Amino acid sequence: MNTDNKTYKKYAEARAKKSPVFKDCMLAFFVGGAICTLGHGLKKLYLLTDVSDDNAGMLASVTLIFLAILVTGLGKFDDIAKHAGAGTLVPITGFANAVSSCAIDNKSEGFILGVGAKIFTIAGPVILYGISAGVVYGVVYWVVTLL
Repeated sequence: MNTDNKTYKKYAEARAKKSPVFKDCMLAFFVGGAICTLGHGLKKLYLLTDVSDDNAGMLASVTLIFLAILVTGLGKFDDIAKHAGAGTLVPITGFANAVSSCAIDNKSEGFILGVGAKIFTIAGPVILYGISAGVVYGVVYWVVTLL
């Protein structure tokens, strides 16, 4: 690193707002926990309607996705995430927000060139590398079980 970069790094660190790490971790923990508790409550509610356990879990996930997209569309998800941090971004709600926010931001460009082309801008790499990692791990597991 050259001298200019070191000087700038010191300058930036001196003026950067210090993050309250403990408070941020607690907010993320409690908000993420509240989202998961809501999902569990929804599953229990769906089980009362005599659906199977698997279907109740799927319905709870779909409901959480719907709620996250609704809150994103209303423009409130970012306000919540600003305070709750990873608590909103890690569960399924964060993935729903990542997909829907790109679609909402680009809807003015039309359904094909806007929504269709840009919907997976953020979530696309997550899907790609998640599937790729799953394939690699599956092949490694298969090879290990052959031995």
